[in-house]
Amino acid sequence: MKHAKLIKMLVILIIVLSLISSVYGVFSNQGPGQFEFMSVRGETVTVQGNGLYQYDSISIASQAIAQDIVTIVVGIPLLIISLYMSRKGLLKGDILLTGTLGYFLYTYTSYSFLSMYNPFFLIYVLLMSAAFFAFTLAMTSFDLKKLSSSVFDNQFPTKFVGGFLLFIGVAVGLMWLGRIVPALIDNSIPIGLEHYNTLVIQALDLGFLVPISILSGYLVLRKNSFGYLLASIVTVKGITMLTAITGMIISQLLSGVHVSISEIILFPLFNVVIIYCLFLILKNIDEQIKLGHHLYSE
Repeated sequence: MKHAKLIKMLVILIIVLSLISSVYGVFSNQGPGQFEFMSVRGETVTVQGNGLYQYDSISIASQAIAQDIVTIVVGIPLLIISLYMSRKGLLKGDILLTGTLGYFLYTYTSYSFLSMYNPFFLIYVLLMSAAFFAFTLAMTSFDLKKLSSSVFDNQFPTKFVGGFLLFIGVAVGLMWLGRIVPALIDNSIPIGLEHYNTLVIQALDLGFLVPISILSGYLVLRKNSFGYLLASIVTVKGITMLTAITGMIISQLLSGVHVSISEIILFPLFNVVIIYCLFLILKNIDEQIKLGHHLYSE
């Protein structure tokens, strides 16, 4: 892979720093405990009151802790495994690595802009930066002229994978708009804003994830080579992210936080289906062509 040494260095940095911040986020418990806070919009918010996320609301703190657990259990091991596979020249490893880097980029971008300021702020920013450059280098290493539909088995289910990516992009977009638009019409506070400045997760999803999911689904249906690459990476990123969201939902329910029925049903369901999509993608990649050293720009 082009820039392999630099990507490896960045990945190692991400592994070390994310492990430290995630472990501390899960197990830290300093602080006086829960307390209520009146936001500038007049909303009473219950604040976590202990641990690394002690100034975050119960909702966001429970989500962050769940995300940290998924990072430790799924994200970091997948980063290690995919890096090893990529170094062996396997296309599957390159796709898994790039998709997993997308997860870390999304995760620590949201931590940098959403979480209330805490001692790990600079680490979040460093992780966001390292993940951004590693992800960008990995994405630009693919040579799209050599990445054609022949890389994938003729039985590749373009309609299923492409159709699902289109569906999940539209579904997530409508779900978030269903939360935001009524509040705009009523001039009320959108659900989930609490004492934060804005809806960071919704901004990231509507601004990046929804359009990318729709675009990749459309390109796969057209059997476009970039579509195969983008869909594969979006699918890996989607698995890690949806696993984290499923963990967040469970954590919120255990913490007594209200979660809408649509979120309880849709996100775990999407998680199961997108895991199956990844299985189909990896199953239909033809590694015998020895693309590990030939799919990248020299």
